[in-house]
Amino acid sequence: MYVVTGAGPVGYTVAEQLAEQGHQVRVLTRSGSGPEHPLVERIRTDVSDSAQLDQALEGATAVFHCIHGSAYRASAWAAELPQAEQVVMDAAAAVGAVVVFPESLYSYSQPDKVMGETGPRAATGGKRGIRTALLTARQTHEANTVSVVAGDFFGPRVKMAHAGERMVTPILAGKAVQFIGSKRQPHSFTYVPDLAAAMIAAAQKPELWNTVVHAPTGPAVTQGDMAAAHAEAAGVAAPKVSAVPGWVLRVAGIFSTDMRELAELLYQFERPFVMDSSESQRLLGLEPTPLPEAATATMTWWREAARMPQGF
Repeated sequence: MYVVTGAGPVGYTVAEQLAEQGHQVRVLTRSGSGPEHPLVERIRTDVSDSAQLDQALEGATAVFHCIHGSAYRASAWAAELPQAEQVVMDAAAAVGAVVVFPESLYSYSQPDKVMGETGPRAATGGKRGIRTALLTARQTHEANTVSVVAGDFFGPRVKMAHAGERMVTPILAGKAVQFIGSKRQPHSFTYVPDLAAAMIAAAQKPELWNTVVHAPTGPAVTQGDMAAAHAEAAGVAAPKVSAVPGWVLRVAGIFSTDMRELAELLYQFERPFVMDSSESQRLLGLEPTPLPEAATATMTWWREAARMPQGF
């Protein structure tokens, strides 16, 4: 039996894939959301409450911790994430379950180089430093853990992302797409179903526990390439693509906290930002989904979602 905390794009997809493989799955959220499937039990749970969590984890083989901060701000992350992960790892250790975390590239301290599994993860300050501290806490906890690193997300159910709603909605409406930083620099994007598959595979391979692995991620592409691939997949004309220069966001950050938080990670979009997952692919026995196939599935989901009632 597997437990998934959270039912956002990653948690939902992990739970869905586990159920499709025939596993019993327990999804823990405050709202009781998650995939509707005979093998999925959706439980309203406050994961930060150790008493509730201890009960919900009884019998679990692995826990996929897919809950993130309430806001994209360093202050929110610092206040919420370390304690939340501590509670989950404590509960998992008590029942002998491995904890699998989706992880970002934020902690990598040499992002101008191709980022591999053995690259230094010692970034400091802001959201980058928080991710570094979380990785350190996982390494030192008694629970078995695996951190599965991904690039920027795209795919079905991915809304709040650079290649999410801000890109897809204009494409389907026949409008121009505006990115940040540069539309010409290579950037690694990870297809969420590939991340979910990697998390599941890592949970089932004890030899990978207490390590950091990379989700299968295709060759880096520009943001313009991403827009063009999704337009082609949808059978519409490639959109005009522009990018907001970094200096504009930095100036806006003087007056806006949200812009300041976004500007902190501009380095990822102003210069090449490339990860290598080849070694992890060998260890996990997985390959990334080709971009045309992934883009087709993404745009199909978006078109179906547009026909759903509000609140999908």
